[in-house]
Amino acid sequence: MELKSAIFGAAALAVMAGTASAQEEIIFGISAATGSLQEQSASEFARRANEKLGDTAVVKVFDSSQLGKDKDMLQKIKLGTMHLTLPSSIMPEIAPEYAIFDLPFLVADRDHLARIDETFFKDVLVPAAEAQGYRPLAVWENGFRQITNNERPINTPADLEGLKIRTPNSSWRVAMFDEYGANPTPMAFSEVFVALQTGVIDGQENPLTNIVGGKLDEVQEYLSMSGHVYSPAYPTVGVAAFEKLDPEIQDVLTETAQEVALWAREQGESQDGALLEELKAGGMKVNTADRAAFVEASKPLYEKFATEVEGGQEMIDQVLSLADGEGS
Repeated sequence: MELKSAIFGAAALAVMAGTASAQEEIIFGISAATGSLQEQSASEFARRANEKLGDTAVVKVFDSSQLGKDKDMLQKIKLGTMHLTLPSSIMPEIAPEYAIFDLPFLVADRDHLARIDETFFKDVLVPAAEAQGYRPLAVWENGFRQITNNERPINTPADLEGLKIRTPNSSWRVAMFDEYGANPTPMAFSEVFVALQTGVIDGQENPLTNIVGGKLDEVQEYLSMSGHVYSPAYPTVGVAAFEKLDPEIQDVLTETAQEVALWAREQGESQDGALLEELKAGGMKVNTADRAAFVEASKPLYEKFATEVEGGQEMIDQVLSLADGEGS
């Protein structure tokens, strides 16, 4: 009887071990820092998805470039060595259509972004990425970008003259700050704090959530509220690797990514004021940039997009038409 019991117990343990090992791990790597809205959104996505997945699979989030820089992680989801990543400003390097979001002051507000999400994202941006082997599942918030530096307040583009300003690894963002007279310096976000601390760069541009999350206020004196670009973030999978997942898992990940899109926009809107007050309380000197001066200086970027991206002018017209609800 004892022998039978032992055999039964061993068999039960083997079955349990097999069940545990059968649980699919969905690896989600992001470059944004702990505490940033991108990290909060990824964590909320994991929480919701894991509730739906039960014992089938588990989503695990790795933030702060633990699994590599954005370019590395995009390669990994294409190869299938991880499942999800959250690119933002690097997406125009994948498909030029995504540079629409590098046109300054194009996105009027988050309601406008919601209309872009409902139409332009599905009809234009998703197919453009899929042609390169990627599939963005939704449009999440990164946020409206502001400029920080250690030299002076930035009121007009002329105040950027000669300043070394870190940009993401985006040729379009480089072109923007070059147009404004700065010395744009592309760099991974994980390297920015030390580069600012050591004076390799004078400043950078990011949404408030990334400035706080990356503790950039500890190494920057001036915050200029320019709101020059709204940057989405795209929870993205590699098409080939994604389609190897169980269809039920695919459905959960897709559905949950779209749910979190609304949550992220709401969080972004509700957090902006508190984040600004936190940065002021920490000692940053805050000013509001001259929007009209930046809009005027941005005209060549619209011309560049219209001439260099196929169908560029039509895309600009379509997105602008959504600002007041038309075209939806």
